[in-house]
Amino acid sequence: MCLAVPGKIVKIQGEDPLYRTGKVSFGGVLKEVSLAYVPDVQIDQYVIVHAGFALTVLDEEEAQETLNYIQQCAPVMQ
Repeated sequence: MCLAVPGKIVKIQGEDPLYRTGKVSFGGVLKEVSLAYVPDVQIDQYVIVHAGFALTVLDEEEAQETLNYIQQCAPVMQ
């Protein structure tokens, strides 16, 4: 099963769109991801991340709604 999770861009590195990376915060846990698929993304925007790649940009409301659903499922998954 695959799961893509929303995270917030906190830092962007690199100039070349194919090699740009970003630090993405997942509830305070930072991961470095490729931004090759979202060349126009900016700091403080939310992205959906799967397998180390940011796949799409989300608006903040949609990202928060998804994060709330995940948080509600957490007790069930334990």
